[in-house]
Amino acid sequence: MGERNAEVGIITFHCSNNYGAMLQAYGLKRFLCDKGIRTQIVRYEPPYMTGRHWWIPYAPIQGLKGRIWGLFNMWNGFLAHMRVREEFSRQRANMERFRRTYLLEPGQRKTLSVRGLKRLSYRYYIVGSDQIWNPAITCGLRKAYFGAFPARGKEKVISYAASFGGASIPDRYDEDFSRLVRHVDALSVREEAAIPYVKKHYGGKVCAVLDPVFFLDRETWQQAEKAPDKKGYILLYVTEGNRRMAEYAGKLAREKGLSVVEVRAGLQGADQGFDLDVTAGPAEFLGYIHHADYVVTNSFHAVAFSIIFQKRFLAFAHSSLSARLQNILRIHGLEDKICREDDGRDIDADVDWEAVRRRTVESAGASGEFLLRSLREA
Repeated sequence: MGERNAEVGIITFHCSNNYGAMLQAYGLKRFLCDKGIRTQIVRYEPPYMTGRHWWIPYAPIQGLKGRIWGLFNMWNGFLAHMRVREEFSRQRANMERFRRTYLLEPGQRKTLSVRGLKRLSYRYYIVGSDQIWNPAITCGLRKAYFGAFPARGKEKVISYAASFGGASIPDRYDEDFSRLVRHVDALSVREEAAIPYVKKHYGGKVCAVLDPVFFLDRETWQQAEKAPDKKGYILLYVTEGNRRMAEYAGKLAREKGLSVVEVRAGLQGADQGFDLDVTAGPAEFLGYIHHADYVVTNSFHAVAFSIIFQKRFLAFAHSSLSARLQNILRIHGLEDKICREDDGRDIDADVDWEAVRRRTVESAGASGEFLLRSLREA
């Protein structure tokens, strides 16, 4: 199905081999399609996003020092991939299988540059949700993620849960951000803490909305999961190395007579001799969370799906993304599920899951209304 048959095009990080990036893209697309709105993920797949997942990883870094560092990282990344080449190939295949099944349409055209977006004919463009306004990820601020390009029939650009990854971006990007954000007609961000910065550069209304994975209920997510062969395990999902978190998972496993399955977002992990799976794609990631006895993590999306699947879990603080974790736990009344220092949190403490579900429905409802109202008022 080409874009001629769709009204809405979503520009996001669907091409990133990252669980959260692909699952949030599916949540947003599925929500709109279920409302009867013809929606597609735009196949904007620039090398500065896809290159980090190549056999020889690539990322454009400016300046002589940056290029030297980039060459060093390319070589190290290639060696790392070759050490686990079979597993790396299987993970790439699992990522691509989910992308082809749930995100893209057969025969959909791919574009590598913003110039290619000018040929598209969607009426509405939704940018987000993800860290699309984080210049550290996109190698500078990019026109595509602000809808800042001419296209046939384009009527409106809506940002849904766009993120900097924090409350703001470095001052040197202020001028570019101020210029690009003017192309956005209806603006929402993922973190409330980012609203003051955006308001300094944007004259319209700004609101914070929920990550779109919460638009779908647990039954819908179960349809997309692949259940693991293992049973009786603790899932340890690691987005950055955390010795205390790994030690806690090991101690919990000994107490409960369970094994530990470790899944990693990158190369860093627990290195505690746990059962390591580096081949999982988004479907396998969902299955691991749904069927785990416990979840221990420092990942926002592992926490999000622990809430959706109503799992016994503990979240450990992330060095740079803890505000995001704290925000989602606060929204759901689960502030006691984040573990900072050795504060003796009880992973088995009772949770009123019906009250949590009501909070999800309320917050997702308000977020969905922002999106649908923005489309209606085009």
